[in-house]
Amino acid sequence: MKLIKNIFARIWAIWGLLSFLATFLIIFLPSMCCYLFKDEKMGQAYFIGVSKIWMRSWLFLIGCPLKINGREYFVKGNNYIVVFNHNTFLDVPLSSPFVPGPNKTIAKASFAAIPIFGQFYKRGAVLVDRKNEKSRTKSYETMKMVLKTGIHMCIYPEGTRNRSNELLKPFYDGAFKLSIDSKKEIIPCIIKGTKEAMPIHKSLYLLPTKLSMQFLPPIASENISAKELNKKVFDIMWGALKN
Repeated sequence: MKLIKNIFARIWAIWGLLSFLATFLIIFLPSMCCYLFKDEKMGQAYFIGVSKIWMRSWLFLIGCPLKINGREYFVKGNNYIVVFNHNTFLDVPLSSPFVPGPNKTIAKASFAAIPIFGQFYKRGAVLVDRKNEKSRTKSYETMKMVLKTGIHMCIYPEGTRNRSNELLKPFYDGAFKLSIDSKKEIIPCIIKGTKEAMPIHKSLYLLPTKLSMQFLPPIASENISAKELNKKVFDIMWGALKN
């Protein structure tokens, strides 16, 4: 039975990759119409809307329905720093498209070099080369500018995928320093199901799985240090993951 499951998961992963590429080619040109908008926030809202249609379609094709809770915590007229737990590559196509409102993600600059996809990738992200200090400084300033325009910033505070047996890896301080500097609240988001759908220690492996995103109440950064805010958000997300 285990052998049959593994064979199916690898065949399904190939289907997942092919359907991802096919649907991306369909939405690529419509998504690039975001550059026709003079207003950056409106253009990004359009881009996220197209991305959401793409991801809803793709998740349906791979048998991974998504349930979202907590959208009511996003108050109209406000923007936030949204932080996610990070288990697998499957977290990435979930996070940004399903955040209510226009948003950008902090992301690796190296992926922007991929032909065609790189153009899409750059539009939705603030790019950073984590090994380059100048790049890290520039990306931090860019994130502050993004927040000033009324666009959400999406960040994985664990930095990379969690390969440990713990619920979360220790968080970096960047998201929390950004919250204090920008005076923007943090909304944590718990992603569940992706670890089961795409186990991190298995390559070319995908199973149809129910996925969920749970947005949690906003956390303010007034009168608190980045280290204290880091621990507070970490503890809240850890508790939510245990339930």
